[in-house]
Amino acid sequence: MHSPPANHLEKRPDSAPGLARRAGFQRFFVLGLLLIVCVVSGLLLLATWRNPARRAVIAMAWGLILFWIIGCGFTLWRWKELWFRLAARVPLPWFLKFVLGCVLLAMLEEAVTTSMTNCAPLFGVKIGQAYITASTNYLDVILYHSVVVFVPMFIGWAVLLKYWRFSPFEVFLLWGITGTFLEFAYSGCHGLPNFPFWILVYGPMVWLPAYFPDPERPARTPKWWCYPAAIILPPLFLPLDVALAPWLWLAGKHPNIHFPPIS
Repeated sequence: MHSPPANHLEKRPDSAPGLARRAGFQRFFVLGLLLIVCVVSGLLLLATWRNPARRAVIAMAWGLILFWIIGCGFTLWRWKELWFRLAARVPLPWFLKFVLGCVLLAMLEEAVTTSMTNCAPLFGVKIGQAYITASTNYLDVILYHSVVVFVPMFIGWAVLLKYWRFSPFEVFLLWGITGTFLEFAYSGCHGLPNFPFWILVYGPMVWLPAYFPDPERPARTPKWWCYPAAIILPPLFLPLDVALAPWLWLAGKHPNIHFPPIS
């Protein structure tokens, strides 16, 4: 593979000696998670087949698997050199490139999930009877419920990358774990079997931007304690939303969800 011009992108793992084996393991790991997700989602679809609303939710999750995890994930991986070259042409510091790249990918993921919620009639139920987002309104979803919450945590990850050289795969996995815990905090730990699912949903938001940090920055190799810290620290940046998203507190209380409970 050819390195992108005017680089300022983190050295890619496939350029390091002996990394073909590590890259192979990473692909095996991701494909293994995807296999688990497909098996679990297939079993859940069968288990909920007689309940139209629950079946529709699982069908929406399948849409997220097909369009975001597989479709967008494959597009990011297969044409990563193209994205590297495009990113290298953007005249911004790597810190901003990373945060903006993560935000754009998170917005793309939410475009898929909101579309699935709006496709409820295609799955045999009315809108509001089954859903995987808090609203059918895309702007409401990203400005009040999801991406707006992620932005401070993406800034937190940019700070981590300023001081430590986490590999893109490590960023993918660690942010996926953080995202999983966020989902548990929102919906409870009964979703534990969906652990691989959430890693594959959250991970692609940060994988490609994790190549953007300047390779010449004075960062260090992470110590063992940096990995659990990287799971815990990003949510500690959430208070930044007081300044970044003042509408969250100036506009008064906003509904956590715009639909009745799924029966």
